[in-house]
Amino acid sequence: MATIYYQKDANPELIKSKKVAVIGYGSQGHAHSLNLHESGVDVVVGLREGSKSKAKAEVAGLTVKTVAEATQWADVIMMLAPDTKQPQIYHNDIEPYLTEGKTLMFAHGFNIRYDTIKPPANVDVSMIAPKSPGHRVRETYAEGGGVPSLLAVYQDASGQARELALSYADALGSTRVGVLETTFTEETETDLFGEQAVLCGGVAELVKAGFETLVVAGYQPEIAYFECLHELKLIVDLMYRGGLNFMRYSVSDTAEMGDYYAGPQVINEETRHVMKQLLTNIQNGQFAKDWIKENENGRPNFNKTRQDEQDQLLEKVGAELRDLMPYVNPVKVKPGE
Repeated sequence: MATIYYQKDANPELIKSKKVAVIGYGSQGHAHSLNLHESGVDVVVGLREGSKSKAKAEVAGLTVKTVAEATQWADVIMMLAPDTKQPQIYHNDIEPYLTEGKTLMFAHGFNIRYDTIKPPANVDVSMIAPKSPGHRVRETYAEGGGVPSLLAVYQDASGQARELALSYADALGSTRVGVLETTFTEETETDLFGEQAVLCGGVAELVKAGFETLVVAGYQPEIAYFECLHELKLIVDLMYRGGLNFMRYSVSDTAEMGDYYAGPQVINEETRHVMKQLLTNIQNGQFAKDWIKENENGRPNFNKTRQDEQDQLLEKVGAELRDLMPYVNPVKVKPGE
């Protein structure tokens, strides 16, 4: 079972004794910066020259420096730029100034796990990975709560890497609910697998397949949308609160029987075989190599797929229906813009 830390286990003064640079001001970056700042930590935001996020950070009352300036100034550098951009940022603007005694931190283990970033032996390397999007990290902190985080230590040059990381998690608000200890390898591999097989890839394809099956069979797209996408939130919310048991307790007996009857037919041994292969490709680095190469080539396949997905019938019908339901707080986005 996992080791879980709480406020009683953390020393909040440790991180307050350090100067912290948060690299990036996106979803996680803004949450980390603001939570740390309001917890009394001396924090600056490190951004590239000309970043559009500079004004946002300054309006929020934060100090902004270039990444190189922030690294030179800081004792602790938290990397919150996108995974595929981190290696270049690190090699150009962090590595030259990553002197003995500093701490390099991550919120995802991708670049350490796949050796695209190789820190020197005389610095601590640790991770605090909130298990929530950045806006929830920020919202729950402001409400007096927090979201769970994962803690990992890759390199403990000082002998105090774990304690400092836990202090960072405390300032983020995570010790209010629990910080689970893991490793960079476990966090990276399980995170990628969850995204691919279940949370993003698996769910999205299941929704699309269900919608298309009904539409091809002659049912109205609007009805198919409600049955295969809209109501998914109702089921997930039940799982979120009480697991599969609470979901099955809450739905009708007919729906529960449909679960037992059809689930093993949809997710069968062939599906599990594919899941195992996905995990193998994550463990042996093949997915990472493919994703890095795709970025080096300008993302042609990624960008085409993204555009194709935006243009499908499911999305068009869904946008029209959500406009009729203001209570769901509908949003319209163009990924990539």
